[in-house]
Amino acid sequence: MTISPRLVKGGIVLLNPDTSAVLRIIALQYNPDTLSRTLQVQAVGGEGDRLEALRLKGPPNESIKLDAEIDATDQLEFPDNNQTTAQLGVFPQLAALETIVYPTSTELQSTNSLAQSGTLEISPAESPLTLFIWSKTRILPVRITEFSITEEAFDTALNPIRARVSLGMRVLTVNDLGFAHKGGNLFMTYLRSKEQLATLTTSAPLSSLGVTGIP
Repeated sequence: MTISPRLVKGGIVLLNPDTSAVLRIIALQYNPDTLSRTLQVQAVGGEGDRLEALRLKGPPNESIKLDAEIDATDQLEFPDNNQTTAQLGVFPQLAALETIVYPTSTELQSTNSLAQSGTLEISPAESPLTLFIWSKTRILPVRITEFSITEEAFDTALNPIRARVSLGMRVLTVNDLGFAHKGGNLFMTYLRSKEQLATLTTSAPLSSLGVTGIP
């Protein structure tokens, strides 16, 4: 019996936007070594606008970037136990990620049928709600904004057996989804968690900054 702690994986969960039912869970095979985040402040007014200098019009636009590795080497050591991998390599894992950014073939066919029948206004199909989960304190509604795949090794049938996926995501806030939406609710939970974590930081004394008070 191992005494090593169980490694928690990051990943992506797709929810039905109407019922919140889980449609698919995609766990990253290996957690990335780095995850970069950028917060673009949403300030009111323009530079030099004195009346609005201290106002914020909403949450910042937070973007996340990471590189994930997918490798079939371990599974290919035991092909009888991993027949799908032996036949297709990492194609299924790549397809699970890629189809997040595609409308379904059924939706495309339906749109085409409506257009052929003379429908003048066709609303784009609503995609599943995408959640990026990176520990229990970060369950974020996101939109995938960048997606690139580098296939690095292939089997004899040219199936990829090792690949690197680069993902760029933008966190969706209540400004995007509204407070009543499941994603908006998850964003508020994320924000409250961030606020609670901030209270755990000990405030430094002014003397550490070389001053004894604010003039």
